[in-house]
Amino acid sequence: MTAHAKTREEVVQELDAMTERELDEKVEKIAVYARVSPENKIRIVKAWQRKGQIVSMTGDGVNDALALKAADIGCAMGITGTDVAKGAADMTLTDDNFATIVEAVREGRGIYANIRKVTGFLLGTNIGEVVLVFVAMLLWHKSPLMSMQLLWINLVTDSLPAIALGMEAVEPDVMNRKPRPKNESLFSHGLGIRVVLQGIMFGTLSLIAYWLGETQTVSVAGGQTMAFMVLAFSQVIHAFNMRSHRSVFKIGVFTNHNLNRAVLISAALVCLVLFTPLRTAFGLVLLPGKLYLQAAGLIIVPLLVMELSKAVGLVKE
Repeated sequence: MTAHAKTREEVVQELDAMTERELDEKVEKIAVYARVSPENKIRIVKAWQRKGQIVSMTGDGVNDALALKAADIGCAMGITGTDVAKGAADMTLTDDNFATIVEAVREGRGIYANIRKVTGFLLGTNIGEVVLVFVAMLLWHKSPLMSMQLLWINLVTDSLPAIALGMEAVEPDVMNRKPRPKNESLFSHGLGIRVVLQGIMFGTLSLIAYWLGETQTVSVAGGQTMAFMVLAFSQVIHAFNMRSHRSVFKIGVFTNHNLNRAVLISAALVCLVLFTPLRTAFGLVLLPGKLYLQAAGLIIVPLLVMELSKAVGLVKE
């Protein structure tokens, strides 16, 4: 039998002859459609949607309008597109260059990834504060941090690094990742569990710091100073952990210049209330030298834990 190119009529008849069920079964196996009627364009879009996929449709003519409207994201051509197609679409491609769509998808994935990073960072650090205060009140019936100290931590070590994390550059492998289902949670791929575990880690480290400070200085203020220092600086260090699911040493420790500046400002503001006379207004005191060394050991723990977790594949994007 001699092979021949199918005519428009043959293509239309083949698609018309398919039931919705048959189209659903074959739609994932068909890579290219040609000379498709407007009615069948809508059928193809809806077949993919029934598979739970987010469907984008590009078009420029009047006969594309219905399919553009039916798709989750309709994209009309800005130069060659008709007014009807532009009106039915969700967005207009002003340069008619399909490479622009790829770049837009890349940027969109990068923005979504940064939202996850910022959300994970803020929730993890704040859960740590809740764990610290709650457990300390249960164990010792004392507040490990004063309200002014907690407020300073939230203002200084949470806000600036979180804003800088939102400016993280798009990761090189972002286009190699599979599309996300439309009903996928923001906390998917283990992010929710990691946030809770990170919060428990921050709370535990701060509790240890409080106990060390109070025991060795024989004062509540000493314990509060130690807990304040460890909680504040460990959160600042943790901002680097949240930059990527890959090791921070592989992506470059100082490649996010906005985060570098935010961390320097946050660290300086924490030091301002730790090592200047302003500390008396915050109920903080100077500590013996060995406590600062112990605090440094506790502060570096989140970096070590996260690097180990990434190395064994527990952190995924």
